Amino acid sequence: MKNYQQFKTKLLKDKEVNKAYNNLGPEFALIEIIIKRRIEKGLTQKELARKIDTKQSAVSRLESGNYNPSIAFLQKVAEALDARLKISLSARL
Repeated sequence: MKNYQQFKTKLLKDKEVNKAYNNLGPEFALIEIIIKRRIEKGLTQKELARKIDTKQSAVSRLESGNYNPSIAFLQKVAEALDARLKISLSARL
């Protein structure tokens, strides 16, 4: 995971990448959690796809941010990764 952190840190030094990352913060945070959890569980994208009855390309699109998943799909991903999906909405201060 150290290599991922180093790669992320390097990318975020670019002002445009950093701005886009901050604008999409919650989306990127969710993607990051999914990727980390999948790797921790020792699963490939193909293996995760098999567990949630979809294609590897759907997992790839999810992890790359090129997919707008439904809550039901995210719930399947969470269950396959032995995790819990928790959605929160709070007022801005």
